[in-house]
Amino acid sequence: MPKTADLVVIGAGVVGAAAAWFATLAGLRVVVVDRGAIAGGTSGAGEGNVLVSDKEPGPELELARYSRQVWGEDLGPYGEWWEFERKGGLVVASTPAALGALRTLAERQRARGVVVREVSGAELHALEPRLTREAAGGALYPQDAQVQPMLVAAHLLRLARRRGAVVRTGTEVVGFLRRTGTPATSGGGDAGAPVAPGGGAGAPVTGVRTPHGTVSAPAVLNAAGTWAGAVAGLAGVELPVLPRRGFVLVTEPLPPATVRHKVYAADYVDAVASSDAELQASPVVEGTGGGTVLIGSTRERVGFDRRPSPAAVRALARGAIGLFPMLASVRAMRVYAGFRPYCPDHLPVIGPDPRAPGLWHACGHEGAGIGLAAGTGKLIAQALTGEATDLDLTPFAPGRFEEGGADEPRGK
Repeated sequence: MPKTADLVVIGAGVVGAAAAWFATLAGLRVVVVDRGAIAGGTSGAGEGNVLVSDKEPGPELELARYSRQVWGEDLGPYGEWWEFERKGGLVVASTPAALGALRTLAERQRARGVVVREVSGAELHALEPRLTREAAGGALYPQDAQVQPMLVAAHLLRLARRRGAVVRTGTEVVGFLRRTGTPATSGGGDAGAPVAPGGGAGAPVTGVRTPHGTVSAPAVLNAAGTWAGAVAGLAGVELPVLPRRGFVLVTEPLPPATVRHKVYAADYVDAVASSDAELQASPVVEGTGGGTVLIGSTRERVGFDRRPSPAAVRALARGAIGLFPMLASVRAMRVYAGFRPYCPDHLPVIGPDPRAPGLWHACGHEGAGIGLAAGTGKLIAQALTGEATDLDLTPFAPGRFEEGGADEPRGK
């Protein structure tokens, strides 16, 4: 493992991989470390959503629109590698009241540049012939897309390696190197001095310690997903990133185009925005290239408990059948769980941490991390190299949790 780098990325999921790729494009020498495998955490348990449809107007929607542009333009030439599919999102309202609320949301999103059009009940069935006939109407979001997250992480890291990046899996960061002996804002001191886990807040971060050696770098990016809070703790700073468990059902293979879009109920947006620790369930149904159908989505805060939840699985099945009654006779092959990195205000943490200069964060994207990864990675690379960022990173600043404003809803 190299002794020095310009940037150490902690985390080999989709966010870390995107940051590594864009950083190498910017000319930085990059080392990526992960205690597990590539896409071994949240990235390996997601559905691959690249959505604008489920975001209320506000900073997250702006990031989603920007990231969708990056997926299509900067990463477009590689789309086939990770099964990028512009399938579009179809949001279904079951009642006139739900349709009215969806219409209001769509109008607000449209004002912010989202492409969306209302569809009648009859058109819903033309778009999705197997959809329930009970739906009152819906909205079509043609910008929504899907990728295979594990392929994204693997291929982006492969591209980064071609530009000189070093990737080390099975390599846990156990501490940070800190500049000691001087105030955090001044130079000098011992740039290679280790600091005990949880100590040394304020001293500049100058690299990482692992069981396999140290890597010195002027910048370290915390892209550790649901473990980002623990990684930040090694630097003596608090980052309220919590695991939010979700289950996904996978059906047996079905004929092509059984489900043509990403289809979800209109109340899914409310479930995403909820801060309730108890089980939240709202149906999301989409097909895959292999013929299987993925069924989500549940949310609950139960720590890192990965045990199967019969209540969650029943809620998934019930919701999916409500959208597509034909699924009642389809067998489920498996169910799996993952943990979304949740922040109290439902916004990711992106940018430098003033409490530990040299430490950067790209985490806390909750269930939107795959879709937001491309934009996050590009923004991080811009900021690291001193460029003006394409988006203002202020709403995502790590210090916001100490300023009393982190409990505001994400759409404000």
